[in-house]
Amino acid sequence: MRLPVPAWWARRSLRLRLTAAAALMIAAALVGASLLLIVWLRASLIGGLDQRALEQAQVIAANIDSGNLPRTLPPSGKGETAVQVVDARRVVRSSSANLKGRPPLFTFSPAPSSGVSQVHNVHDLPLTRDGTWRAVAVTAGPDKDPLTVYVAVPTESVSHNLADLAAGLAIVVPLAGAVLIGVVWLLTGRALRPVDALRSQAAEITVSDLGRRLDEPPADDALGRLARTLNDLLARLDASTQRQREFVADAAHELRSPLSSLHTQLEVAVRHPDSADWRTRGPALVEESERLSRLVDDLVRLARLDARPRLRKRLVDLDEIVFHEVLRARLSTSVLVDQRGVSAARVYGDGEALARVVRNLLDNALRYAVERIEVSLGVCDGIATLVVADDGPGIPAADRRRVFDRFTRLDGARARDTGGSGLGLAIAHEVIAAHHGRIHVEDNEPGARIVVRVPATDQ
Repeated sequence: MRLPVPAWWARRSLRLRLTAAAALMIAAALVGASLLLIVWLRASLIGGLDQRALEQAQVIAANIDSGNLPRTLPPSGKGETAVQVVDARRVVRSSSANLKGRPPLFTFSPAPSSGVSQVHNVHDLPLTRDGTWRAVAVTAGPDKDPLTVYVAVPTESVSHNLADLAAGLAIVVPLAGAVLIGVVWLLTGRALRPVDALRSQAAEITVSDLGRRLDEPPADDALGRLARTLNDLLARLDASTQRQREFVADAAHELRSPLSSLHTQLEVAVRHPDSADWRTRGPALVEESERLSRLVDDLVRLARLDARPRLRKRLVDLDEIVFHEVLRARLSTSVLVDQRGVSAARVYGDGEALARVVRNLLDNALRYAVERIEVSLGVCDGIATLVVADDGPGIPAADRRRVFDRFTRLDGARARDTGGSGLGLAIAHEVIAAHHGRIHVEDNEPGARIVVRVPATDQ
């Protein structure tokens, strides 16, 4: 689960946020390492004291076993220690000078194993105030008169050493942390310098200069991938902008012809109203206005498709759409339109947009057909296939992709009196692509076959 980021923190620079995150990690690492060092050193020093007490107790026990037990034990020469040798009746037989005349001070018993005892913490020795001692007990002497050797060593030196270490770490750790954070700040600035260079280059690129590209770092890292992604984005923007400019230029060129014709005829009629034969000019004006209206409609549809709108998709009976559009086409032509190859096909899509595709394909076929158009529709392996074939001049193999470009007219059909604007197949291509389908041209021998494939549904 992603935690929410406070707004005041999100407004800070990336360099500051990275440095702050690194500072927290450095501080946690230094503090953790310092604590581990103190814990390890304390355990090591305490272990040394325990070993020292045990060795001294074993030496005294060996002297007792050899019959050498003075009333006052000599100092060990390794610092202050407290020693008492107690018999089974809790009578002190011998002790160190600092415990001379003292009653038994140790109450714990030695371990069952010979010569080894568990280490105990002792706090009530009268030698120091509020001091802690590490004490061991070792059995010595004959079995008839067993003795227990108690040896205790103070932990005051350990506490002093650890206090000195903690004081030193309290000074060194912040200084080391500050140095490391400063290094991180410098390294972060150096690492982000190429990003700032990319930003500066991107800021210099304008809409009229989309052909420029950013400098790509040689390393194949995150920065290099970012630069390549931005260059790909610029390339797509450049292609899209160029496409829009060509579209606007082509649209202006296509609109100029019918507008000029209408303007000329109306201007003549206005200047010479008595000589204007409206019965003759009327149908021509209506035809030009209809052609202009169709062109504007096609341009609007393409603009909407370019905006990538959400299609109103639902279950659609594609065969009903085909039958309806075939009926409409038959009313406007004497060419035979054969629909016997149409069978049931249901798809999930926008019915209005698919109807426009079928209408454009039929209009294209009617424009070039000589005597016959064949329409077929079927479903195979979950794909609905629509075929519109005519017996016209056909489309050369080299031009079968180009016919789906906008304002494309082949050499044999460039005359505008046929009513074509060069946008019908382009609209069909965009609509089918939005339905995750494909459209292409095949040879009909003679004529052309335009094949549309879209995913079908069994629902």
